[in-house]
Amino acid sequence: MKNLIKLSIVLIILLSSCTLKKDVYLFSYFINGGQDGLHIAYSYDGHEWGVVNNGESLLQPVIGKDRLMRDPSIAQGKDGVFHMVWTTGWWDKGIGYASSTDLINWSEQQYIPVMEHLESTRNSWAPEVFYDDKDDIFYIVWASTVPELYPDIETLPNEKGLNHRQYYTTTKDFKSFSPTELFFDPGFSVIDAAILKRDSDYMMVVKNEMSAPVEKNLRLTFTTDLKEGFPTEVTESISGDSWVEGPTPMQIGEYTYIYFDKYREKKYGAIRSTDGQNWEDVSETINLPKGIRHGTAFKTTEDVLNKLLVLSVKE
Repeated sequence: MKNLIKLSIVLIILLSSCTLKKDVYLFSYFINGGQDGLHIAYSYDGHEWGVVNNGESLLQPVIGKDRLMRDPSIAQGKDGVFHMVWTTGWWDKGIGYASSTDLINWSEQQYIPVMEHLESTRNSWAPEVFYDDKDDIFYIVWASTVPELYPDIETLPNEKGLNHRQYYTTTKDFKSFSPTELFFDPGFSVIDAAILKRDSDYMMVVKNEMSAPVEKNLRLTFTTDLKEGFPTEVTESISGDSWVEGPTPMQIGEYTYIYFDKYREKKYGAIRSTDGQNWEDVSETINLPKGIRHGTAFKTTEDVLNKLLVLSVKE
């Protein structure tokens, strides 16, 4: 009977792939400390989310000092290939990279030494990969503390004086990369930058990471030309009173959603807006998998999702 039920589920998935295609939404994330690798959730409306592969890891980390796969960020190019970057360790000077055509079978993992040229670099955290279809190029943006450029600041003891700025590199093929450069310096410690292309501009959400005074909230900045970068003047906090991290923006219909980890409360929150200025808290309507941590929400097709769902009905 159990096998019959599973067969029926597989048939339903396959039959659905023959009907009208529609957008679906995926969320790459990690759990616990990131030791067991990549996890993916899915949704048809951005509110109710289920897990694929029975909630098990789709890719285990094998590179980096700590062998971690934290903060997995995924973007799809015009050729359909998915590219993923992640945090490989707490004190690495590079980031992880792998690619896939189906989010199931992955290329060999590579270590990209994005900050090795600056010897005093203390970390390379939360890389985000963003595909700009306008110029057919990928931006990889991450947070690093470089004491020779930005001295340690007053922080909570566990934050070890880190004073982050956002750095970046670009690539068209993930084989050659532009020299690492400063991407965003708003005058305070900043992490977790994530970019969303809108109809007429680009929106970037960042976390104000300051401890003195305590911030730990999300801010926005906008540009019409990604090559020119983002203005360093940011909005007031849009994330309320909770301490948050790992924001990820996504467009669903008329709404721009931003999901974020309320890490002290061990739960996820979300806000949405139709104009990028006035934000509605919809945290209570969002049902993400238990234990989900910092990742990336992105749109894909039912074909991609159906292949992932088949994994969930296998022994």
